[in-house]
Amino acid sequence: MSEGLAERGTACAAPSGGTDLPSDPALRAFEQVSAVADAVLYEGYLLYPYRRSSAKNRVRWQFGVLFPRDWVEADGPVVPGLSGSADSWYQQTECLVRIRRPDAEVRVRLRYLQMQRKQVWEATGRAGDHRAVESLRTDDGTVHLTFDEAVPREADVTVPLADLLHGEHTVPVVSEAGAEIEPLPGHAGRVERCREEVRASVTVAAEPLTPEICRLQVRTANTGPAPRPGTARDEALRRALIATHTLIGGGAVEFVSLIDPPEDLAAHVRACRNEFTFPVLGGTLPGAEPAPSPDGEAGTGPVVLSAPIILPDHPQVAPESPGDLHDAAEIDEILTLRTMLLTDEEKREARATDARAAAILDRVETMPPEVFARLHGAVRSLAPAAPVPASAPPERPAWWQEGADEGLSPTTDTVLVDGVPLGGGSRVRLSPRRNADAQDMFLAGRTAEVAAVFHDVDGSVQFAVTLDDDPAAELHTWYGRFHYFRPDEVEPLDPAPKSAPSESPAAGGR
Repeated sequence: MSEGLAERGTACAAPSGGTDLPSDPALRAFEQVSAVADAVLYEGYLLYPYRRSSAKNRVRWQFGVLFPRDWVEADGPVVPGLSGSADSWYQQTECLVRIRRPDAEVRVRLRYLQMQRKQVWEATGRAGDHRAVESLRTDDGTVHLTFDEAVPREADVTVPLADLLHGEHTVPVVSEAGAEIEPLPGHAGRVERCREEVRASVTVAAEPLTPEICRLQVRTANTGPAPRPGTARDEALRRALIATHTLIGGGAVEFVSLIDPPEDLAAHVRACRNEFTFPVLGGTLPGAEPAPSPDGEAGTGPVVLSAPIILPDHPQVAPESPGDLHDAAEIDEILTLRTMLLTDEEKREARATDARAAAILDRVETMPPEVFARLHGAVRSLAPAAPVPASAPPERPAWWQEGADEGLSPTTDTVLVDGVPLGGGSRVRLSPRRNADAQDMFLAGRTAEVAAVFHDVDGSVQFAVTLDDDPAAELHTWYGRFHYFRPDEVEPLDPAPKSAPSESPAAGGR
């Protein structure tokens, strides 16, 4: 191993045994985002109903997969994108670093899964002879299934920032091949777990932009030998880095948001090139709150999480969540309820499929009622409520009460924005503030037409709009499929009238 590099792995992820955070600032920042990073590592690892026979668990490993280059580019070069849902041979992260002291250093932690084949062998009756089988039930009633598991791996690289400003720094990462054999009860057979060697490199470079700002680049590449041409993807995965993502921290440095950067750094942020990954801020600076940007999001942070899935700045796992279900696109309460309803036979198969599936079942079956009740959800406002003007109409009944929607007319109601009454037919320019949403990022600056004004059950207002340059706009209007934006996310294109008409009492004010 090269100096500054530590590679390690365990058979399964485990939480830290203590509550004290490390004294190293970078490690402390990494600890703050560990729950989210683990969720990224195991996203899609095994989906409900957690059985090997389920169709959705026959095609796995969909995010952050780095294959050997010759294999993945056998039919042509890979096409870079913002997230890692496409197979590649590398990931590239670029972000802005604010240098606080001359002795600043950068620490990079590479995290990924190494595929491990779990093969069940049945004793044939002849001494020492076994044959490979897909499943085997031992005399104690336990079922053992052949399945692909994974081992989590980490590698750390620490480099003085001053060194990076004089030249890039590359270190190798190796996850060695290995095998373990587990005999089964009653001499029924054995379970063999095998791993092939995975090789990669991490290259860190820095480019000065101002006396205190530099652009940091972290590039991870699979450097292992390619499988034979025509090798199936399931087989090629044995030499791949899976769910690859990077944590970037350090000492005497802080990182600038790429989603909501300070205005004076926006041009430098636009010049950053991130390929097959999406970097966001994580953690908080010791002893201080993150600097707020104009729309309230944190503008700086002590660590960057560069993940193969799109996340917001400072992502968090909901405190109500009792543990990972490996599917962040679903709701914990729904998945927990559905898992509870699995039949005994389905649960036996899930337990035999993978140890992480068995852990989910154990957690669900022993979950205290008060923990389950918390899964029903909590309301966390995304923005503070606007002050109610003295001229505002009387408060309307709650949405579930009789008469709550009386007087509302989505096609004729208007809302004042910058002195202009906007309603059906008004033309606007979109200025979304929810920049972590990929669609919002793509729609920023586009012009649109308001189709209707809708009122949410929480009392907020949304404009339903169709894009001016969308060739399917008429069809979307016919189907009632719109993009939705708040009043503070649109700019009127028509000038304010000299004497603005009174706003509909039903619409409420901005």
